[in-house]
Parts: sequence; C-alpha cells; structure tokens
Amino acid sequence: MISNRELFLKNTAQTSDSPRLIEIEKAEGSYLYGPQGQKYLDLVSGFNVSNIGHRHPRVIQAIKDQLEKYLHVTVYGEFVQAPQVQFATKLLENLPDSFGSVYLTNSGAEAVEGSMKIAKKYTGRRQIIAAKNAYHGSTQGALSLIGNAEYHKAYAPLLPEIDFIEYNKLQDLECITEKTAAVFVEAIQGEAGVRVPSVEYMQALRNKCNETGALLIFDEIQTGFGRTGRLFAFEHFGIVPDILMLAKGIGGGMPLGAFVAPKAIMDVIKSNPMLGHITTFGGHPVSCAAALASLNVILEEKLIEKVEQKAALFRKELAHPKIKEIRGLGLMMCLQVENFDQVYNISKYCADNGVMIDWYLHCETALRVAPPLTISEEEIMEACRIIRAAIDKFC
Repeated sequence: MISNRELFLKNTAQTSDSPRLIEIEKAEGSYLYGPQGQKYLDLVSGFNVSNIGHRHPRVIQAIKDQLEKYLHVTVYGEFVQAPQVQFATKLLENLPDSFGSVYLTNSGAEAVEGSMKIAKKYTGRRQIIAAKNAYHGSTQGALSLIGNAEYHKAYAPLLPEIDFIEYNKLQDLECITEKTAAVFVEAIQGEAGVRVPSVEYMQALRNKCNETGALLIFDEIQTGFGRTGRLFAFEHFGIVPDILMLAKGIGGGMPLGAFVAPKAIMDVIKSNPMLGHITTFGGHPVSCAAALASLNVILEEKLIEKVEQKAALFRKELAHPKIKEIRGLGLMMCLQVENFDQVYNISKYCADNGVMIDWYLHCETALRVAPPLTISEEEIMEACRIIRAAIDKFC
C-alpha cells in the first residue's frame, strides 16, 4: 500500500525541494499528533493561525451549528448571511470608530489585493510604497510588495510604480509624497525575523501619510488577534491605520481574511465600475461562524492579559549564551543564532523530541517561536528545556 508520504510527494504540488514530511493525524490544544502516536508541542501555530489552540471546543461547536444551516449560497456581498454580519459587527466593536466597513476574503493575500485596489481608486494615485524585507503574500500583486528582489526575478514583470523604503528608518519616510497612494507596512516585520519598529518611527510614518494624503495600510495578518499582547499590534504605537489587513488568527483555524477601512474608502468598489471587487468564497459562512467564536474566546477568556507573562517566561527559560538575541513582542518571537545549519539542526532535533519550531522566509538564521496564546506555563517550560538541549548540542 502506498503511504500518504509517498502520495504527498507524487500527487501534491511541492513548494520546496526539502519538505519536512511530518505527517499529522490529529491536533488538539497546543499539540499535533502523528499517525504512529508522535506528539508535538506546537510553537508555530500554523504560522500564527491557531491563536486559541487547535480545535477549540467553542469553535468546533460553532462550525457544527453552521453546518446545520447552510454552506456556500452565493458570491460575497449579495445575500444577507448572519455569520458574516455578526462577525463583522463584533470585529468593528473592537476597533477604533474610524473603521466602518469589513470586506471578508479567503486569505491574507486576497486582503492585500483588495487593499491595493481601493487605495489606488480612493486616492486617484498610482505609486505604492512598501518596505524592504516585507512579506505580504505570494499572489502577483502581493508579491510585488515583497521588498526582496530574489523573489521577483522568476515572475517579472510584476506591478509597476512600487517603491521600497527601509523599515524603521526615519530618513526614508521622505520618499512618501503627494504622488503616493498608500504605504503598506507590517505592524511587526514577520518573515524578516520579527523586527519590531520604534514608536517614534510608527508615529512619524502616520504623520507623513497625513501630510501627503497617502493612506497608511497596516498588515496585521501575523500580528492580529492577541499575538503581541494587544488585540491588534497598532495599539502599541498610539496610531490608527487607514486600512487594516487581517487573516491567519482571524478564523480560529478556518480559512478567512479581511480588510477593514472607513466606509468612505471601502465604498469606492460599489460603482464605476459596479462590483469593483468580488469574491465567490470570501467570507464563507462556516469560516465566519468559527471566526466569531474564536474572537469571543480571545475576549471572554482574557487570553491577551496572559500574553506578556507567558512571553516573559519564554525569555527567562531561553536565556542562553548561544542565543544571540530574542526579538519580538508578546508571543511573536524569534531566537537569533549564527547560521542556517544551526537553525535546521535545532528545529529537526526539537521535532524529533516533540517540539515543533520553524524559521523565516527572509531570515534563515533565526528560529520562530509563536505558540498558541493558550499554551500553559508547564508546556512553555517543557518546550524550552528541549530547545536548550538542542542549542547545547548544535551551537
């Protein structure tokens, strides 16, 4: 009988020459389980997706309840569907009043694509500015915003009139002018190895966009929904973006994304032409039911209040002379080591010993630590014990 691993290599598209080939049969809480009884403490959370852990009972119940009502019924934006309406309403209740409209998508990359469109149409401008070493997704438009030329070469030409600035560099803000439609920026650069900007920089960026009329568009696809110790990371900087892009942790494990904007900005897609941005499956009712349940769990179980304490415990337990730096905010962290060989060997050792960690697209010398917000202190200490052993062995 052909194994699932063999069928995976034979029949599914490969995204690298060396996939990890770890088979998962079940996931629950902070753990992943393999078909032979392997148990992995998950410090990746599906790349910041499973903020409330895997298969939270309230999310599972919300999914079951919605399955009894309806699945897909029509393209997004035509019928009144309670899961979409209720989730959008709850989301807006927890955002500043300037936000007034939610467009629900299937993914973060789609949220980026929609945001690019409404920014250009609303401002009547064409130039978009993004940051070097950014990651916003892999569709043609989102890829155009990645400030790493190595990822552009094979797919050129990409979108025109996109320029790049250094993240967290005040002098580069002078590149933003009255010709700029929007500045796309991650609240914290994720795939660059968790680069946290200064408050001064973010406030100066907000002011420069105000001065020039450019829209400030925040990518909170990785940072949103409690990951950094606030519901949204922009709250750390004392500013409010014009457009907010969300995905990953939004759906409680179900596929969902969104871009959120003032109604005046969002309404540009309603006419000239009509249906200026459409999606068939965006805002799927089952995903929206799961998202509402997940957001309620985060708020009602006060998960955000425990993030800083858990992050401090990670930092204490991972204080090690061979770790050059621990960067991050809340439970979005990275461990800086010397080289990719160390990263590869440490992550393999950890997986072999029951802890799942990973690395970054634009920073191969750092290890990703982004556990579910529900992780217990006992689980943190056990994970750190294994990580320390790996560092002792390979660094």
